[in-house]
Amino acid sequence: MDNNTLKVPKKLRPVILWVHPEGRVVGSIYLRTQSPNHAGSEQPLEVLNACERFLVFNRDEPAELRFYNIKSVIRIEYDAIEDDDAINNESTNSPMHCHLQLMDGSYIDGNIRESLPPNHARLLDYLNRNDEAFIKVHMEDRLIYLINKSYINHVHVNDIGAAHTETQGAG
Repeated sequence: MDNNTLKVPKKLRPVILWVHPEGRVVGSIYLRTQSPNHAGSEQPLEVLNACERFLVFNRDEPAELRFYNIKSVIRIEYDAIEDDDAINNESTNSPMHCHLQLMDGSYIDGNIRESLPPNHARLLDYLNRNDEAFIKVHMEDRLIYLINKSYINHVHVNDIGAAHTETQGAG
């Protein structure tokens, strides 16, 4: 039997990885050319929220293959492409604008565009989901951040009305 028949076709996706305690690392992650969850290629968020403990990372400088512990990954940054837009357009509710402070001192200001069930559509519900370790935040200039929820100190919104709605029923 040919070993190539057992390989899952993958492609490299350029990203910037922020890892504790190493810091900023530039390279690429491997994504399946066909996602097991939807039409189109696998998305970086799917890789991070899978049950795997280590992320395969193709580092640029020095050029080497590394396996990073998912729990040490603070965030991943990458530019949105057409595949990302197609998936977002299918599942986007009205964006939730929020500000996040991370344990590494980073302050992130962006939008969460997830389609949430009506009975769990609050920002608090999204952050408290147990099935996902990372959340997706859309930044300006078509940049996407995937943030490890374990590294978030706090999240807040500017709109007092939205903040009041977020906290109702939280107790």
